[in-house]
Amino acid sequence: MRKSINKLLPKVFGRYFNMLARVSKKKAAEKAFYVFCTVRKGKVLPNQKEYLDKAKNGTIEVKDHTLQTYHWPGSKETVLLVHGWESNTFRWRNLITKLQEADYNIIAFDAPAHGYSSGKYLNVPLYSDGVQAMIDTYGPKYLIGHSVGGMTLMYNEFYHKNESVEKMVTIGSPSEFYEIMDHYQRLLDFNDTVREALEAFVLDRFGFTVKEFSSSRFAKTNTKKGLLFHDELDKLAPFHASEAVHSYWNDSTFIRTKGLGHSMHQEHINDQIVDFLNN
Repeated sequence: MRKSINKLLPKVFGRYFNMLARVSKKKAAEKAFYVFCTVRKGKVLPNQKEYLDKAKNGTIEVKDHTLQTYHWPGSKETVLLVHGWESNTFRWRNLITKLQEADYNIIAFDAPAHGYSSGKYLNVPLYSDGVQAMIDTYGPKYLIGHSVGGMTLMYNEFYHKNESVEKMVTIGSPSEFYEIMDHYQRLLDFNDTVREALEAFVLDRFGFTVKEFSSSRFAKTNTKKGLLFHDELDKLAPFHASEAVHSYWNDSTFIRTKGLGHSMHQEHINDQIVDFLNN
């Protein structure tokens, strides 16, 4: 019964947007945008609490959000970890162990609406504001992002080009916003009138079109040294996304895997990340 309800619910939203658009395209677009940005999972679970609580390092205020930060001290360069959608800093526990063994100074934070951080919604520009606040505060030399976290790093670098940052790592990250929007439209089955209004809403709010928001486009001007991981069988972010980003990112290395999934917590992946930072 629950599975049936979960399958039907997106279509209910889609029908609602379609009907609302007959009255007000702008209101339909706004509703569609906030449903798209709503975070339903990712808060700290009981089995994650002890690990994260030990590393809490105060909070930062970003765009009316209170973001929880974390710190694992080390004597080497500072590394910033940026998690993905409906996740939190706990996802980095295996990599953190490897980085600690190499004596890196590790910082991280929970995205808005994730982990211990406040809020109900997340979008990449807002996430980027959090990333930039961490960069401004802690001056990390290396940035590592998983999934939407990696997409956020590409966006942030395009707009800020932080001179203190030397290397970036993305893991299983999407690239083209229009592809994400295509999936959203298919999932909810809303019509093209709503889609056009939603795209107009994005342009008005953020100053870029859905097509312009593209990690492969952002990569064209990226001068940092990059390392990209993506699994050929990734069901959540298409493999071709990282292929495209790598093709435009001059100083990048692309590592393709098969059968490791989207999360990529495996030891040999983490070893390769540490090797990349070391060399």
